[in-house]
Amino acid sequence: MNIFLHELKAYRKSTMIWTLSLVALVVLFLSMFPSFSKDAEEFKTLLEGFPVELRKAIGLSVDSIATMIGFFSYAFLYLKLAGAIQAMNLGTSILSKESREKTADFLLTKPVTRAQVVTAKLLAALFSLVFTNIVFITVTFVMASIVEGKDFDKAALFLIAISLFFIQLMFMALGMIISVIIPRIKSVISVSLGTVFGFFMLGMISSTTDDKALRYLTPFNYFDSAYITENMSYETSFILAGALFIIAAVIASYYLYGKKDVHSV
Repeated sequence: MNIFLHELKAYRKSTMIWTLSLVALVVLFLSMFPSFSKDAEEFKTLLEGFPVELRKAIGLSVDSIATMIGFFSYAFLYLKLAGAIQAMNLGTSILSKESREKTADFLLTKPVTRAQVVTAKLLAALFSLVFTNIVFITVTFVMASIVEGKDFDKAALFLIAISLFFIQLMFMALGMIISVIIPRIKSVISVSLGTVFGFFMLGMISSTTDDKALRYLTPFNYFDSAYITENMSYETSFILAGALFIIAAVIASYYLYGKKDVHSV
């Protein structure tokens, strides 16, 4: 419990910064919707002049962009990017922080097992992500209600918004496994940014090719907003693939960290 509370305190500042950043982004994007919807036909004509590949890469759908859900789906591409960086930072720092800050000796000589240490740190990171998503989804619905004069599909909006949490879980698990495989991580942010932007670019390439197999390689494309809006559900194969990856990465992290020679200097 002491480790859990200590980690919560350590993550408090970064959690608030990332939460406020996501809130600022969703407020910014959705506050643009009323002006956009007034000139929807002009924007549609403009967008139709863009190459199809470019529209797919940046998540633009001419048919639905003038609707609240369609506009949010477009904005969500960039919200996912910010959320993924937060999760990757958390995952990478969970098990590498002690070696980087030279506190491993102090922590690992306490009367707790390494598995208990990992569990406490993982729960603290999960709590941070849950807090972020609760605030993010709440603000999203408040803003959607303010800027949308008529009723909108609340179920579709919720399914799209909550998918951010699932994407974050995958990146957090990826960060964990990277942190136990790489001997020493000097800069968490450089590893996080490089990894996330790499997968983001891969996701854009996947969107332009419509290659379903390639979609499995990047968490950004596991949740297709158009499919969610049409079917009010997620694609089962991607949900299973994502869940298996998270479970496998977390189990591997527990095992490798238990066997790892952790240096304090």
